[in-house]
Amino acid sequence: MSSPHTTKRALVVMIVLSAWWTSSAGAQQAPGAGSVRGELAFPTGNQSTSILLIQHLGPAQMRANVPFTYEVHVRNLTDANLPELVVTNALPAGFKVNSIDPAPASSEGQTAIWNLPQLGPKASHVIKLSGVSASVGELSYCTTVAFKTNTCSSMNIVEPELKLVKTAPAEVLVCDPIPVKIVVTNTGTGSVDGVKVTDKLPQGWQTSDGKDAVSFDAGSLKPGESREFSFQARSSNTGSFVNEAAASEPGGLTAKASAETVVRRPVLTLTKAGPEMRYIGRPAEYRITVTNTGDAPARDTVLVDTVSGVGEFVKASDNGQFANGKVTWAIGTLAPGASKSVDVSFVGKRAGTIKDDAVATAYCAEARASASTEVRGVPAILLEVVDQADPIEVGAEEIYTITVTNQGTADDNNIRIECTLPPEMDFVSADGPTKSKVDGKVVTFEPLPSLAPKAKAVYRVVVKGNKPADVRFKTVLTSDMLTSPVQETESTHVY
Repeated sequence: MSSPHTTKRALVVMIVLSAWWTSSAGAQQAPGAGSVRGELAFPTGNQSTSILLIQHLGPAQMRANVPFTYEVHVRNLTDANLPELVVTNALPAGFKVNSIDPAPASSEGQTAIWNLPQLGPKASHVIKLSGVSASVGELSYCTTVAFKTNTCSSMNIVEPELKLVKTAPAEVLVCDPIPVKIVVTNTGTGSVDGVKVTDKLPQGWQTSDGKDAVSFDAGSLKPGESREFSFQARSSNTGSFVNEAAASEPGGLTAKASAETVVRRPVLTLTKAGPEMRYIGRPAEYRITVTNTGDAPARDTVLVDTVSGVGEFVKASDNGQFANGKVTWAIGTLAPGASKSVDVSFVGKRAGTIKDDAVATAYCAEARASASTEVRGVPAILLEVVDQADPIEVGAEEIYTITVTNQGTADDNNIRIECTLPPEMDFVSADGPTKSKVDGKVVTFEPLPSLAPKAKAVYRVVVKGNKPADVRFKTVLTSDMLTSPVQETESTHVY
């Protein structure tokens, strides 16, 4: 606020001039004003350097009882107004006034007073007094002038004031930059210097260059002038934060402003459910569910499911698109607490593992989940035993061909063949994919480690008939995948 302050100085100048003349009966003098009878230039006595000039004009002498006029001239020698002039004229004793022009403001006895509100630059004020004197001798009259001089100066009383405005977004995500703007303004009536703005950031906030506080020098601010500062911060925490900034200057002026920002985070969780085991050729169906457990929408959510191992894509729900071993769903925006479930099917064409990895991504959120399914084959072992020469004579040889075929979809392991000869036959020899041994009438082959699907293993046992009979050659097959032995007999006639 600006308050003018004016100092008035009053100077009262008392100027006293006296003039006299002698009234003589023999003198002949025209009535009326004559030459200057008295003069004063105040205060220096020199008109070029003074303020006021006072002159008395009148005749040098007059006859008694003859009317005459004398004048009082008051002149302003300056180029400025002179205010409140008071002109006082003391009339001579024995002088009888006939007229005064202008009339005085007041009179008492032989004293007349004129009040002049002001006397303009270089202006003059003339007072004419007319009358007669009955006395003979020296006639004296005096004029007193009083005036005031005003010397005025002003001082501007100011009151600067600081105002701070701070703006920040009302709500952001935890991965968003937080733009902050601070404006400091001098809203008062005078300039202010050395303004500084500081901002201590909330817990968990940092500027882009890793600082937890910022400071700006606003310098000098004229009335109505503003400075604007801006910076970006990030928050590692969620929640509601009040960020306060302060402005100050050396004279003690301060201002504060705050902005509240809520930091939110979308949080995705992903679950995947599927079978632990499937047989070859049987589809494995998986259900994938993505849920937003955070407090902000998960925008632009995309779900990608990648299959590896022995899995081959069969189908997907909800317009899932398969390409390059991946199924992709465009989920869109998931509101807080919302979920979306999709289904996908894979099949294993061979034994092994279907490995399924899913990832859901959204702006500011990600989640992963995995599942796997063991794919097993079904072994189906076929045992065939065929004699070659049936019937045979006593003493002749017979060859039994034993064929083991895996008709299933999985390997069979540790395949074991055991042959039992009838009493009417004697062992001659044996061969096959593994070594054999003979114990009396029993021929045993060492286990075959593995037999792949559609593969065959052929064994041969050579015997000789020792007496006529209708005999039975028995073969027994066991393996890891069989829950009970497989038995086959082949009849041969010996004669």
